[in-house]
Amino acid sequence: MLKKILNNCAKPEGIWGEIIVNFMNKGHKPMAKWGISHLKFKSDDIILDAGCGGGANISVFLDICPHGKIYGIDYSQISVKKAKEINREAIIARRCEIIEGNVLILPYEDNFFDKVTAFETVYFWPEIEKTFRGIYKVIKPDGTFLVCLEAEKEAAQKWAKRIDGMNAYSHEEIERLMTRVGFRNVCTYLNNNWGCTWCCIVGTK
Repeated sequence: MLKKILNNCAKPEGIWGEIIVNFMNKGHKPMAKWGISHLKFKSDDIILDAGCGGGANISVFLDICPHGKIYGIDYSQISVKKAKEINREAIIARRCEIIEGNVLILPYEDNFFDKVTAFETVYFWPEIEKTFRGIYKVIKPDGTFLVCLEAEKEAAQKWAKRIDGMNAYSHEEIERLMTRVGFRNVCTYLNNNWGCTWCCIVGTK
């Protein structure tokens, strides 16, 4: 039972998936707020939250960029449903678009986004370098890619042993991956929080 619940962290499904999505929207809020603080925004930014989960960060971006448009993509039907629910008004106003899909195959034009973000999700990307290359393509020149992790590799490995398909990464590994696919000025911000090291890695196209 515990393993079934934990595996819902990767792809929320069913009743436990609904519980996990609600928990993530609330539980990851402090980490996400800290990560977002390392970005500079324009009021008309076009942003993609890749692996958007329950859509909490999309709501934040909508407030920060009142003249922009925010996109979200996630492969969990439960997550997409929740994300659409809490961003319903923005979707109706055509300021937001959220779809069910695979981040490995992004259905967007090249050089389209000012920013792409990934919060607590790259652990579950099976072809992470290929996914990063796809993200690089859809970001505009001088645009930004942000990866936010709630735990460094050592702490994350404890969960990876329990959750199918989860991979733990250090911030150095993410830095190297981002640099390898073409991002420049890659830098990391760290925050020790209650014995857990939050990581925010930012790169520019």
